[in-house]
Amino acid sequence: MAEKIIIATDKAPAAIGTYSQAVKVGDTVYLSGQIPLDPVTMEKAGEDFDSQVVQVFENLKAVCEAAGGSLQDIVKLNIFMLDLANFAKVNEVMGQYIEQPYPARAAIGVKELPKGVLVEMDGVMVL
Repeated sequence: MAEKIIIATDKAPAAIGTYSQAVKVGDTVYLSGQIPLDPVTMEKAGEDFDSQVVQVFENLKAVCEAAGGSLQDIVKLNIFMLDLANFAKVNEVMGQYIEQPYPARAAIGVKELPKGVLVEMDGVMVL
C-alpha cells in the first residue's frame, strides 16, 4: 500500500471525531468534510448560510494549503446543504474562491449536519 501522509493545520478546525483533516496518498489528497467552524473558537461562523459557506471555503483553503496545494487543485468537490435553495449562493461564493476550470462537483440536500450547521464540503485534490 502507498504511504499515507496525514495533513493537519491549526488554520482549519481540529477534527471533532476519528478522522484527519486530510490524507495524502501519492499526489492525491483526500479532504475530509469541513463545516463552518472558526478554527480558533471551534464555534459556528454565524447562523446564516452566507457566512457559513464562506467559512467552509476558508477552512478548505487552509487544508489545501497545508497539503501543498490550493483550492484550484481540487478535482472533485462534494457540497452538502440542508436547503438546496442555497444552490445559487454556493455558486456565487465558489466563483470567488475557485476559477475555471471548475472541479467536478455534487450538491446534495441532506436532513442534518454536525453541530447544526447549514453546509459541509469535502473533496479530492491532485497536486
